[in-house]
Amino acid sequence: MTRAELRKLWEERVSAFKASGQSANAWCRDHDLKPNQLHYWRKKLEPKEAAETLSSKWLPLEISDKSYEENNLFITVGQATVEVKPGFDPALLLEVVRTLKALC
Repeated sequence: MTRAELRKLWEERVSAFKASGQSANAWCRDHDLKPNQLHYWRKKLEPKEAAETLSSKWLPLEISDKSYEENNLFITVGQATVEVKPGFDPALLLEVVRTLKALC
């Protein structure tokens, strides 16, 4: 078997393992493979997979031209967003954030 064929075989195996939802030990047992082989090939193939998915993790950034929001700070905790304006009470903000963390 050539290196290219071996790589293709393991790409298919790793893909099948990920789709199976099984633990590595269970999947390897079902396919008569050693878990350390699967681990080796997953790590060997990972950089290629990571580079392919890296670009999909970027989100678009929209820049607002609203001058009234220029000095405001938006803090998101869970699904809640708090707008903090200049001159805020730091103690109150701390209490609000702690409460949101407890609820979210």
